Amino acid sequence: MAEFTEEDLDQYLQNQVDLRHRQVSKTVEEVQKIIKDLTSEVSVKDGRFQSISNSGVHSDSLKDQPALLAKWATLLRGRCAFNPAIQVLTPTQFLISVPLRGLTGYRERRARRWRYYSLSGSRRQSPVREPEKLHQWLELDSFLSPTQEWHDSHVAIEGDIVPAKVVSVFKEQVEEAVKSRSLASKVSVLDTMGSVVRVAVETSEAQIEVELVPTVELMHSWPKKARWPRLLKRWPPADRVRCIKSFGFNLLATSNYHWLLSFSRAEQVLLGSIDEDGGCRRKCYRIVRQLKEDVWCPGNKPTITAYHLQNLLFWTCEKYPNSKHWKNLKESVLRLVRKLHKCASQRYLKHYFVGSYNLLKYTNTNDLDDMASKISTFLDNPAAYIH
Repeated sequence: MAEFTEEDLDQYLQNQVDLRHRQVSKTVEEVQKIIKDLTSEVSVKDGRFQSISNSGVHSDSLKDQPALLAKWATLLRGRCAFNPAIQVLTPTQFLISVPLRGLTGYRERRARRWRYYSLSGSRRQSPVREPEKLHQWLELDSFLSPTQEWHDSHVAIEGDIVPAKVVSVFKEQVEEAVKSRSLASKVSVLDTMGSVVRVAVETSEAQIEVELVPTVELMHSWPKKARWPRLLKRWPPADRVRCIKSFGFNLLATSNYHWLLSFSRAEQVLLGSIDEDGGCRRKCYRIVRQLKEDVWCPGNKPTITAYHLQNLLFWTCEKYPNSKHWKNLKESVLRLVRKLHKCASQRYLKHYFVGSYNLLKYTNTNDLDDMASKISTFLDNPAAYIH
């Protein structure tokens, strides 16, 4: 293996990684402004869908909770954090959560019943498939007083809020909104298969593909499926765990019947405070992400996204919790790359909060094998790539 130095990594960070970060930050700002205008337009027509400016800790329902808002501001102060509604999967592919209004007072239900309905509301002879480990049903009875609009048959069937029906209503509103004079030249709705809302956003540098996902935001709640933290683990510290759980989780309308669990606020807090002990974890993550996008998994439809790498980083931090493990940048980068190689080779990467779910379960195995081969070549001679 050809050697490379800490100085080589610092140069790589300054000349390539930091440049990419500045470009992506600029793009995020542009996309955020345009999608804010789009979702504001939609919200005027249908108040169940909010502007993304009201997402997460900026939600109207949290304006009377100054302690939680102050905690968020303190945790991410000076870190130029992105809006937690925006996930940058690749430099040209974003996922943006669109918060829903009128669903408050959530409590997780234990009742079990079979669903015998189709998306049109007709009766089926056999039950609908049960949700997988990272998914769940969502019932109107889970909320203390859902607004009357959520009882509408256009979004609910037999007491269930059905994600595909919510997306269908949302898509109609988006298609109308993009016709407005201010948005017509900036946003276009893309053709999709199934109940997904994909739009193309024109920025000053490139066209960004954005998936807009209606999202139920559940503050001060934590799902039973997320059995975290794990017993006897020392990372993150107990006080940080309590803080993270207070920001709750989301449910995303990404499939027909079942809502997808998301922990975007928790992930942002973890990532934002990850080097409080003076380690180099975040630098490692950014270097590996750059290598993934340039060498191992380039293109607009990559096998592995930044979200996968984020989960990989969290697992590695849990296995190596002490600051001494993260002092040497070179060793830390290689450790993370080897872990990624193992995941790609074994086609297995556990979700950090719901550890029983494999994030690579439905990933193309040939693409994973190809990526593993490229990483193996890198590990044989990393100096050829770190320049």
